[in-house]
Amino acid sequence: MIAKILHYLHLPPDGALPELQLPPFLAIVLVEDDVSESWMWDACRWLAASGCRVLLAWGRDAEAWRDAVDDAVLEAFDYDDVPAERAVVTTSHEDEDVDEVFWFARHRASHPAVPLNATLILHIAPASRKDELEARYADA
Repeated sequence: MIAKILHYLHLPPDGALPELQLPPFLAIVLVEDDVSESWMWDACRWLAASGCRVLLAWGRDAEAWRDAVDDAVLEAFDYDDVPAERAVVTTSHEDEDVDEVFWFARHRASHPAVPLNATLILHIAPASRKDELEARYADA
């Protein structure tokens, strides 16, 4: 069995989107602050182009994030058929506790066509909580 690698990335609201060098990955997007709609769309395009294949959206406007990623993937393929290995499975968890989302990510979330050996916690908030969130993920 291949060990899954956890990555944490804190972004301030409307912050610059860095280049990601990850294999196909599962993203847990924790949105704890308001962002502009255009930045959300840019971030969703960035996630899809960077190799996100499963996205779990939690926090503010989680459903809008899920919908935006779905649209970003379709847009990337000119609204034509998306190859199975490039499809992104999305869920929103607006009303759930973050620990439940972490548990789902660790034990149930999967992609039908691509093995995912990397998980990204994308934390959109004014301040980083890397140690706390990584510990909560590990305990899930």
